[in-house]
Amino acid sequence: MNFVDYYKLLGIDKTATPKDIKNAYRKLARKYHPDLNPNDKDAKRNFQQINEANEVLSDPEKRKKYDQYGKDWQHSEQFEKQKQYQQQSSNSRRARYAGSQSEGDFSDFFESMFGGAAGAGRGRQVKYRGEDFTAELHLDLIDAYKTQKQTLTVNGKKIRITIPAGIENGQTIKIAGHGGPGVNGGPDGDLYITFSIANHPRFKRLGNDLFTTVDLDLYIAVLGGEITIETLNGKVKLKVKPETQNGNKVKLKDKGFPVYKNEGHFGDLYITYFIKIPTNLTEKQRKLFNQLSES
Repeated sequence: MNFVDYYKLLGIDKTATPKDIKNAYRKLARKYHPDLNPNDKDAKRNFQQINEANEVLSDPEKRKKYDQYGKDWQHSEQFEKQKQYQQQSSNSRRARYAGSQSEGDFSDFFESMFGGAAGAGRGRQVKYRGEDFTAELHLDLIDAYKTQKQTLTVNGKKIRITIPAGIENGQTIKIAGHGGPGVNGGPDGDLYITFSIANHPRFKRLGNDLFTTVDLDLYIAVLGGEITIETLNGKVKLKVKPETQNGNKVKLKDKGFPVYKNEGHFGDLYITYFIKIPTNLTEKQRKLFNQLSES
């Protein structure tokens, strides 16, 4: 695996404070966001690397491991255990090797871990699982309403995934075996995809329920009637009760968002009425309103 210097990637040094890391990440995320660079084929890759760097360096524990082990930070616990084992098993031979080997020589230790020449004669090679990758996938609310298939390119390989209807904003799914390659024949890591779902101009989503505002003609609000409204699944007719007040709410059952991985089940759609006051009245209309106000 090629080593990626997260500090260099974010344009900061190793003494950077959490605030420095946060500011650098925000600046670069805006610069390389795929939505803002539709014609830049490298923008998505750069954006993913920036997210990965921020995820590691903004976590104190992960950052400590990264500073000590570099690209192999995810295997730090395995390294420590193997190191302890090697130290214990060499107790009987320590005097013999004292003059030729330093216990703190991490370069020799890592070489033996990964099957280098120094470790070729020291027993079997240790297998390590590949590192996990993270990515962010952007969808519109309408895209998330229906199950769909998409093709992603990860490390030069194309993978086809199915996105179930009802996926939540910020939800993460795991694609097994599509992370970094394993070491010494170990299993590949996994790919974790986090979904970012854009807001809709007319519908607000809360869980599986949808909320919207519908303009209502004054005369229909007073006398009642029937209107046609838009939902994410087409148009529906709705009866309006006489003397409906501004701000009144109605619920349309099962007209909300699909429930994730529960086919045929939906949330509800909540409608708030906004009564429109007529403008540019004629003289005759004004007189009629005056008569109503005096009655």
